[in-house]
Amino acid sequence: MGYADIYAAWKADPEAFWMEAAKAIDWDRAPTKALSDEAAPMYEWFADARVNTCWNAVDRHVENGRGDQAAIIYDSPITNTKARITFAELQDKTARLAGALAGKGVTKGDRVIIYMPMVPEALVAMLACARIGAIHSVVFGGFAANELAVRIDDCTPKAIIAGSCGIEPGRIVEYKPLLDAAIETATHKPEFTVILQRDQSPADLVKGRDFDWNETVAAATPAD
Repeated sequence: MGYADIYAAWKADPEAFWMEAAKAIDWDRAPTKALSDEAAPMYEWFADARVNTCWNAVDRHVENGRGDQAAIIYDSPITNTKARITFAELQDKTARLAGALAGKGVTKGDRVIIYMPMVPEALVAMLACARIGAIHSVVFGGFAANELAVRIDDCTPKAIIAGSCGIEPGRIVEYKPLLDAAIETATHKPEFTVILQRDQSPADLVKGRDFDWNETVAAATPAD
């Protein structure tokens, strides 16, 4: 079916078109209606349905025999690092971080700030939050402490996941001092942080508040 045919099908019956399109993913509870317009112009899609984004992005591909297929291809010209992460590997990494967050009390509806460089672990962090129903708020890695503090007070996160540093052409940007200053400035205090220690600039951790990513994930029970 070409573009014109697809467009015509949507135009003829938008509700039926999107209900049929919804069959392409796995639902915990399938929708009975595509678009709820009772509160127009505040529309809501698939209002009576329930879905897990992490399952649809990762687990169902493993279930369908694509576990050995590449899910993430990482190629950094800055660090000259290349990595290939399969769906099965991504599932394990995500489930372990999700289990670590859940083990520290993060539950459905809690907010988690992700303050990370553009590394595969940033994607793992987003998926881990989705896996347990937490809401993630991505803050651009390296944002100034004051700007990060504003975002901490805005979303009141239970936890913050951060990298120890970011790497730019010709310089290393240490994230951890910015994170420490932001937490000190903010009125709201997260219960804990998870820090991805990078070889280029490992960070000092605050005892009882900051937890090493690798150690925390290794000790966690994976979340289903």
